Order: sequence, then structure tokens, then C-alpha cells
Amino acid sequence: MPAQSSERPGNPNSVWMQFSLAAVFFEECRHRATALFAAVATIGVVSGNADAVLAGVRVLDGAMATELEARGACIDGPLWSARVLEEAPEKIVAVHRAYIEAGADCIETASYQVSRMGYAQCGMTPERADTALLRSVELARRAAESAGRRVVIAASLGPYGAALHNGAEYTGDYACSFAELVEFHRERIEVLAAARDARRPDLLAFETLPSLEEARALGEALKDRPELRAWFSFTCRDGRHAAHGEPLSGCAAAVAELPQTVAIGVNCTRPDLIGELIGELRRASARPVIVYPNSGEEWDRERRVWTGTRDAAAFGRMAEGWFKAGAQAVGGCCRTGPEHVAEIARAAKPR
Repeated sequence: MPAQSSERPGNPNSVWMQFSLAAVFFEECRHRATALFAAVATIGVVSGNADAVLAGVRVLDGAMATELEARGACIDGPLWSARVLEEAPEKIVAVHRAYIEAGADCIETASYQVSRMGYAQCGMTPERADTALLRSVELARRAAESAGRRVVIAASLGPYGAALHNGAEYTGDYACSFAELVEFHRERIEVLAAARDARRPDLLAFETLPSLEEARALGEALKDRPELRAWFSFTCRDGRHAAHGEPLSGCAAAVAELPQTVAIGVNCTRPDLIGELIGELRRASARPVIVYPNSGEEWDRERRVWTGTRDAAAFGRMAEGWFKAGAQAVGGCCRTGPEHVAEIARAAKPR
């Protein structure tokens, strides 16, 4: 009887069989690696390791509204960039992808202006606001899918003043009670805390906070959600004080004690103030520092135009100094774009 050919499918030593076994093994490895990658990407949300969610994050994204306008989106009206969530969501995905391609390790959702109170003022239901908030996370996830690397999704949550549509987020002068301030934030926190899968962000980004009182209100709103992870970023009037006037160090110390805190930072502030403000944050706590200032331009209210420079290369050179001063992650706020983020990414590379 002739010897069995090594090429026949029935022979366990055949090339065909070995190839099949190798293919099965490869698929199993790929499946397990994917599961592990997903677990690592969300470990900061579901575990007690507060630092894990921002591990390796050095580059944040830039402005959303600026880039949406550049792509022809209409952001007029009180909802600002949030209206694009319904009218042109593909433009939001495009902006996210542009920042990822520029080197961002973390992108923020297009939800800064989303709140039940803000939507109610526009005649919209609370359910519509909640849906928009969750949709913003889904769009960011969709953009990150093709990155080929870990990209952290931070849910952008603007201050109470953003819902007033009068610039009060830059002063902190609110005509509301502390309880109302707490409830404003708790509504959005609960929506995101209950979210699952693609609708659940890796962390909450409380940003453009103008005052110590709003920071304390957030601590109260979060007290029943110790499993969440968040950063707290303040807007500042000078090199030492938050917009409302309290020392930034006191604001930072207040949120540093919260179990949800993964980083404390400054945003929507002049870039020339950032170096000094990093020092204030580092003296106040041992939490990681993040900064994402404006481009350096200023808004002329009378003429309704931006004035000043929008030099991405100069911004990148400043970013080098911010990293050296102790910032873990750097990004941009108003009037910054992918070109600024690309310069930040270059500044973040080891020398």
C-alpha cells in the first residue's frame, strides 16, 4: 500500500492541515488581543486605577467649532457646535479623524454645549439633549475605530455658564443656587454613567470651569459615582487665578481630593499664561497636569472678529516649554486646529 501523501487533507502532518491549524491559532490570538485592547482602553472607567485611563496620553485634540466652520458647518445659534450633531454628524467625525491623524491620543466629544437646560431654552426636550450627548460619544468612537492605536474618548462637558449663552463661563457670575448648579451637572453625569458600549466615554472632561463654587458643585454631583473618571480644567484670568477670581491652587486642591480625578488642568486661556499656571497646579496637587489653551488670538466684541496670531509653529514651541514645565498632556482650545496638534505631537516626542 503506498504511503499516505503529506499533501492530503486527512494527514495531520500535511501542509494543508498545518496551515489550517495555524489559521485557527492566529484567529484566536487576534480575538484575544482585541479583547485585551478593549479592556485596557476602558480600564480607567471600570476599575479603581484612576491613572490608567490617561496612561501614555501626551497629545490632546484642538477646537471643534473652529474646524466645523472650516468644513462649512453652521454653528450659529445658542447650541453652537452641538447643532451639528443632528444636522451634519459626518462633519464631526471628519474633525475627530483630522485630529487623530495629526497625532492626538485623546479626542473630546462635540458635546460642550449639550445640556437639558440649554436644549429647553431652545424648545427641545430633555430626551433630545440626552440623545445628543450619547450620539457625540458614538461619533468619536466611530472616528477612533480606524486609528490603529488606542485613542481615549473624553466626553466634553461645559460649565453652567455655557448654557446661558451670554459668556458667563468666562466670569462665573451665575444667578443660580448651589443646588441648581449641582443638578445641572448631575443630569449629564447620570446619562453618561448609564451608557454602555460605544456610547460610554473613557472619561468625563469638565472644562472651562470659572470658579471654585462650580468645582465644588461637581464634587457633589459626582459623589454617588466613584467608579467614573474625570478631568477638571479651569479657565483663568491671569497666571494665578481662575476667571471668577479664586486662586487656581485652591480650585485644584478641591478637585484633587475627588476619587474620580485623573488630571487637573487649564483651558480656554491665553497661551502666554500657561507656564505660570502649570506651576500653580503642580504646587496644589500631585495629580497629572493637562493644558489646552487658546491659539493666542483674542475676540474683538465690538467688531466681532478675531485679532492676533494663529501661528501653529509658535504654538508648538510653547508646547515644548509646557511639557518641560510638567504638563503630562497638551492640546488646544479656541481657534486651534489639526496643524496646532501636529506641532504639539512633534513637541511631545522624546528628544
